[in-house]
Amino acid sequence: MIRKTTLLMSGALLGAIGAVAVTQPQILTGGAAIAAASDTYRQLNLFGDVFERIRSDYVEVPDETMLIQAAINGMLTSLDPHSSYLAPKDFQAMQVQTSGKFGGLGIEVTLEEGLIKVISPIDGTPAALAGILTNDRIIAIDGADVTGLTLDQAVDRMRGGINTPIMLTIARQGLDKPFDVKLVRAEIKIQAVRSEAKGDIGYVRITSFSEQTYEGLKSAVDKITTQVGADKIKGWIVDLRNNPGGLLEQSVQVSDAFLEKGEVVSTRGRRAGQGERRDATAGDLTKGKPLIVLINGGSASASEIVAGALQDHARATVVGTQSFGKGSVQTIIPLGANGALRLTTARYYTPSGKSIQAQGITPDIKVIQELPPDLAARFGDRTQGEASLRGHLTNDPATEQAGSLAYVPPDPKDDKQLNYALDLLHGLQTSQAFPPDPNRGIPN
Repeated sequence: MIRKTTLLMSGALLGAIGAVAVTQPQILTGGAAIAAASDTYRQLNLFGDVFERIRSDYVEVPDETMLIQAAINGMLTSLDPHSSYLAPKDFQAMQVQTSGKFGGLGIEVTLEEGLIKVISPIDGTPAALAGILTNDRIIAIDGADVTGLTLDQAVDRMRGGINTPIMLTIARQGLDKPFDVKLVRAEIKIQAVRSEAKGDIGYVRITSFSEQTYEGLKSAVDKITTQVGADKIKGWIVDLRNNPGGLLEQSVQVSDAFLEKGEVVSTRGRRAGQGERRDATAGDLTKGKPLIVLINGGSASASEIVAGALQDHARATVVGTQSFGKGSVQTIIPLGANGALRLTTARYYTPSGKSIQAQGITPDIKVIQELPPDLAARFGDRTQGEASLRGHLTNDPATEQAGSLAYVPPDPKDDKQLNYALDLLHGLQTSQAFPPDPNRGIPN
């Protein structure tokens, strides 16, 4: 049986597929080995004693599977905030996220007053083609009332095998009674890239790094270039704000899309020889046009790889606020039918050799996006970066950063960071950091 591993480069729940060498532990010799083994077995015996006492004496019959899973997860979470145990269902959900596609209806939903409310159907999907509308409420799935279900439970029921049928009962404002809609599930691709031409500026927002991201970026650049005209485009904005990360391979490809050569990222493990360097290949999708990258406190991991690579090579000007600072790599090790192990195995470094761990990417031009008054009253100026997470891998204490706000206004006219970037590209704002000095970039 081939044992597969997965590399995670994310600030949230996404992972990154890649090859990882499984190394043997260091071998102790003589008395040291005997002493270490003896102490380890004593601790394992302690675990067994406690487990048996719970099984026999707890006030109710415990779920033994849950006990074991909780013990494993406790062991892993004691290491750092990103190591954990993934139960089979959680492992499956992670695989769906990283693949960027699943069998479903193509509908964005939220939970409101105990019912599932439609945020929006995705164009071209079964939900959109069946006429489901924004603000519709789903009150039953296959005849079963959704009251009492969590949002995740409802989403799980709506997802399923491609070409399998499902019936939703919809309550719509203005209609006297609910009605049934019969649908057939189809392959749904998570839209990781959204784009538009803002006049003569190409704007691309990357919300996650799934298996679909690079192709989405390439399609967006091709579409906008055709729409505006290659000779008329003044520049590009890549928006990585509130992007928690994702697939390492995709972050490398996205960086490579704007670079002609040079290192993109390197990883370094616990032992010599565990490191890996990833390099760009020739070819810039935007033909060297001016480039601005937007980041904020919600930009983490794979997002920081992209921002750091483009910043270090002086290919882009980074605008916004301090990023999250998640600079560690997790290896996903499948455990057969028992889920998977997510274990922190390395740190990653930008081309200049900088570790982002607990520090983040510092923008070339700092532009603060304040919270609106109602949100400020509820949340204050609370920020949370990697450095504020309990048990995080430490960096130089003198350089650790607290992160920054992670707010993007829903209305573009209120978006100070985006509008500043547009003004830079149009020459309405000036800065020594734009365009970046090519002499500032690291040698390739």
